[in-house]
Amino acid sequence: MAENYDVIIIGSGPGGYVAAVRAGQLGLKTAIVEREHLGGICLNWGCIPTKALLRSAEILDHSNHLKDYGLVLEGKVSADVKAVVARSRGVSARLNTGVGFLMKKNKVDVIWGEAKITKHGEIVVSKSTKPVVEPQHPVPKNVK
Repeated sequence: MAENYDVIIIGSGPGGYVAAVRAGQLGLKTAIVEREHLGGICLNWGCIPTKALLRSAEILDHSNHLKDYGLVLEGKVSADVKAVVARSRGVSARLNTGVGFLMKKNKVDVIWGEAKITKHGEIVVSKSTKPVVEPQHPVPKNVK
């Protein structure tokens, strides 16, 4: 079933979802096509989870140099790698859910699949043929 939109954005990375939100705010009938994760690679696998991991490492490093700050810690601080990774994934999941909320709030239809521009003014969306990156966040509620 074909549906007409004023704006269709392919990919929900930082540029895509921001453009979709703005188009929705301007009253344009908007859709965003995403293959697997709202927020794209940056939010789900690249920048954001990496920054969360680096923050944990930074805090661990600070705790190992408390004397430099005039502080004393009785005992030892160590990394629970599983918990550090879980925190990183949790940060990513919260932001991923937030992007889904923004789509709903701004009346942007989320279309799951792979988009292909077939001719001027026409986009065909099909099921993705690429393997899904794991862990997969759950599909946000109330999106098409």
